[in-house]
Amino acid sequence: MSSDDDTQDDRQEAEPLSRAIGSRYLQYALSTIMHRALPDARDGLKPVHRRILYAMRELRLASNGGFRKSAKISGDVMGNYHPHGDAAIYDAMARLAQDFVIRYPLVDGQGNFGNIDGDNPAASRYTEARMTAMAEALLEGLSEDAVNFRDNYDGTLQEPEVLPAQVPNLLANGSSGIAVGMATNIPPHNLDELIAACLHLIKTPDARDDTLLNYVKGPDFPTGGVIVEPPESMAETYRTGKGGFRVRAKWEVEDLGRGTWQIIVTEIPYQVQKSKLIEKLAELIQLKKLPILADVRDESADDIRIVLEPRAKTVDPDVLMGTLFRQSDLENRFSLNMNVLIDGRTPKVCSLKEVLRAFLDHRRDVLLRRSRHRMAQIDHRLEVLEGFLIAFLNLDRVIDIIRYDESPKAALMREDWGQDFVRATSEADYRTPAPGEGELTEVQVEAILNMRLRSLRRLEEMELQSERDRLMRERADLDDLLAEDDLQWARIADELREVRAKFGAKVPGGARRTQFALAGEVEDVPLEAMIEREPITVVCSQMGWIRAMKGHVDLSAEMKFRDGDGPRFAFHAETTDKLLILGSQGRVYTLGANGLPGGRGLGEPVRLMVDLPNEVQIVDLFMHRAGAKRLMASSAGDGFIVAEEDILAQTRSGKQVLNVKDDVSARICAKVADGDDHVAVVGENRKLLVFALDELPEMGRGKGVRLQKYKDGGLSDARTFRLEDGLTWLDPAGRTRTETELGEWTAKRASAGRMAPRGFPRDNRFT
Repeated sequence: MSSDDDTQDDRQEAEPLSRAIGSRYLQYALSTIMHRALPDARDGLKPVHRRILYAMRELRLASNGGFRKSAKISGDVMGNYHPHGDAAIYDAMARLAQDFVIRYPLVDGQGNFGNIDGDNPAASRYTEARMTAMAEALLEGLSEDAVNFRDNYDGTLQEPEVLPAQVPNLLANGSSGIAVGMATNIPPHNLDELIAACLHLIKTPDARDDTLLNYVKGPDFPTGGVIVEPPESMAETYRTGKGGFRVRAKWEVEDLGRGTWQIIVTEIPYQVQKSKLIEKLAELIQLKKLPILADVRDESADDIRIVLEPRAKTVDPDVLMGTLFRQSDLENRFSLNMNVLIDGRTPKVCSLKEVLRAFLDHRRDVLLRRSRHRMAQIDHRLEVLEGFLIAFLNLDRVIDIIRYDESPKAALMREDWGQDFVRATSEADYRTPAPGEGELTEVQVEAILNMRLRSLRRLEEMELQSERDRLMRERADLDDLLAEDDLQWARIADELREVRAKFGAKVPGGARRTQFALAGEVEDVPLEAMIEREPITVVCSQMGWIRAMKGHVDLSAEMKFRDGDGPRFAFHAETTDKLLILGSQGRVYTLGANGLPGGRGLGEPVRLMVDLPNEVQIVDLFMHRAGAKRLMASSAGDGFIVAEEDILAQTRSGKQVLNVKDDVSARICAKVADGDDHVAVVGENRKLLVFALDELPEMGRGKGVRLQKYKDGGLSDARTFRLEDGLTWLDPAGRTRTETELGEWTAKRASAGRMAPRGFPRDNRFT
């Protein structure tokens, strides 16, 4: 093996695969958490948003200046600071300009930046942008060493680690993101309320979260709406940093005269796309899931105006809206997860107080850094002013040195200015200068040599002295500010009040948009309350085509059917009724009478309304009645009693009630009338059995128990009746016959029975 191979082997390190994958995935997770998904608690921004605003500042896109192409902005961000796709950068910038997404926009967009219907912004080459005043407030102080800077991705430029942020942007505009193993979701809030809470926290540092809720009422969404979350739940959410808020649309009833009315929705919940909301409402109407809603229209222009028309003027508006809140996005829940980066490094789920405290501590750091930066500027300027004053006091000597000396800079620095230096640098009387005190510094000499000739006048000396005195007073104030905590917090409070005056509730758009209301859970509205009750006649053919004719039609009248089809079920009902269908596989399906097709045509197949397989036959179709019971039986002669409430199905797929297998099928679903005390069963062998009704169990689902014993064939028909009234049937001539002496056929359940009496129908059925 060569020496090069030996060297290469020495450089390789053995490492278990699990450890290698774990360490690399951890690096990816940390990168996602810190540099992409979670916002910083101090300025409330993610790196991409921070870089967008900084790039716009570098392009000098002030709020009162001109616009630049969005493509130029996103290109600069991508090339200088954010090495990711330009589409992602442009989407992030467009979001900062959407006033229906962000409560206080940071980008002033010109062109199509999307809308509340969910339409995407135009391409970046077609739109223009600049910063807003709010964005400038976030950037205020960058040139005064307010925050740390770091190298960009390729080390050619510098970018801020965090913005100075004069406003509590994290809560004011909110944030959302998904990292590795954690996520964040913070709603927007009202800036005026946040500043009021900050001022209270400055005054009372140990204030509780519940006390801060006296100022921060809750989220303030840019789309308005009504928060119906209980106050105690909101308090717990802000205390723990996790929870949610129920938000409803804002609506009103518009009177159309003559007793008619319509509902106007003027505000919709946050992050709900208006177009999809209207599609959902239209779907409810089409599928007849909300019979009391007749139509929905979008009449929105610059504002929101969604018109909801009721089916009838007798509909209760509260019932209609309560049902819509349950079935559509007119009520939405916004989850809160206040997971943010503390000091830009540590992710933590914070309470309301912790987030505000992080912002205030950041403001204090910014104040101290800006103060020290300003003090350094003042010290440098005072040093220059001292040199200027010495030059004015010895103007002739300075001119001589500059004119005749070959090295005027070195000569000025060697010159001992003595008492003139003391006079220039002190407001006290003349005194003896200390050794070396009368020499000019290099900074002072450079300033003197660079001084313009027009400044060599007497008035300039007075201005320099005035400037020096003013800077000395400012420096003394800064000394006091840096030394006393109370002065620092007082200055921060003053700055917050200035921000409040600029962006607070008294300026246009600064007032709270989202209101509050107390509302309990919306109760299930009964179908009868939503549907206008009207009489109908339900008709179902032998091939399963069903329709509803208006009014109670004479059931003996001739009705039209398709060729090869004929009548099977026909009965009177009302639009508020529910229909139950028993399939031969033992499943029961539920249909709303109001959803049946009209009677002008020949109807529609039942199989299109419920998931009834093609190989399954319809055994029975009847109206549901509350409190009623049914005798369910299979062709094998097994059965039981079941309450109709237990066989109602909630879905199209129905509900399995009678368990059957192999060649056995459901055969009977007879109504049990009040007062019935016996059961009559007849088999295909024409043997009749009568037994007591209480021998049958009442079940919700199952195979049941044996009704009658057979050697050949199976069950033909069964019914319940009152023994004292006798058992009735139709004889072959169509006459009703009643048999009261049934002792011959009465026995215990599961007996074989005896041959039916003379005159019993040949089809072995009671009706």
